[in-house]
Amino acid sequence: MSKSPLGAVLRSTIVPGWGQVYTGSYWKVPVIWGAAAWLIYNWFWNNNQYKQNQNSYLQYLNLYNQNPTSDNYSAYTGYLNVAHFYEDQRDLFAIYMGLTYLLNLVDAYIDAQLFDFSVSKDPVTSAPMLNMRLNF
Repeated sequence: MSKSPLGAVLRSTIVPGWGQVYTGSYWKVPVIWGAAAWLIYNWFWNNNQYKQNQNSYLQYLNLYNQNPTSDNYSAYTGYLNVAHFYEDQRDLFAIYMGLTYLLNLVDAYIDAQLFDFSVSKDPVTSAPMLNMRLNF
């Protein structure tokens, strides 16, 4: 019995983890979903922090423009630096989410490709055997 690699990839494309269920690797589904949930949570958290610091910077910039004699402009730019930090972190988590999705597809393909691959013991010598099947 064999599994279709294309079918596994298409299933995982629609719902991440479905290709692993198709190939019988059930234990990988919570790992994929857990990693995806953690990455999505961190993306939203960093996005919220970015927006808060960006808004704080804009508020203090408006106050500075109303009173340019104040010497706290360097403190205001701190909000901008922190906002850029969270923006970079948010973008990194978006990249990590894309990589996790791609690795999910690659794993589904490899699981389906190696579905009938077997390493069993020789019944006579109890030594590991490598079985391969070639189709011409």
